[in-house]
Amino acid sequence: LPFLATPVFAGSMTAPSPEPAPTVPVTPAPAQLGGDWTGASTGLQLGYGYADPDGAEDEPSDGAVYGLRAFYDHDFGNWVAGGGVEYDGTNIDLGDAGDLDSMAKVGGRVGYDLGRSMVYGTGGYAHATTDGGSLDAGSSDGYYVGAGMETFVADNVTVSGEVTYNEFNDFDADDLDVGATTATVGLNYRF
Repeated sequence: LPFLATPVFAGSMTAPSPEPAPTVPVTPAPAQLGGDWTGASTGLQLGYGYADPDGAEDEPSDGAVYGLRAFYDHDFGNWVAGGGVEYDGTNIDLGDAGDLDSMAKVGGRVGYDLGRSMVYGTGGYAHATTDGGSLDAGSSDGYYVGAGMETFVADNVTVSGEVTYNEFNDFDADDLDVGATTATVGLNYRF
């Protein structure tokens, strides 16, 4: 049986190597926007103000509030602390005391870091000026307290909402006190 002595050429004596398993490309998780509140920010704000004068003029009034803001914050982990300045123009009618023309504020804020958002309390020194009116009310030092929330909508852009109560009782017209509540929304750029 000569055919049994011939070598077999149809295959190989080594075991076949296994086919490599197909690989699935790994897509990295999208980076979470925001989360680090440390740094400076500037922004614009627009809102509504309600003034309740007491004394020479007792008629409450309301109107638009618009302004600029600049802050510096430091993120301590769960907590954020910072300070800043705000300037709001307005034309709220105070009757004989004229118009509440502007409010400037210098103060601080302390917030709780929620990642992309921060809730905070704020307060500090405020200064109001009036324009016109028969009382020549002038200006007044005062204070403000409030609360707000700020949220990242892009890497360096946040939107904010804030409600503050402002008290002014040192006008040139001695018998004029003004309590003003403002509610604003802002668009901020964070450096």
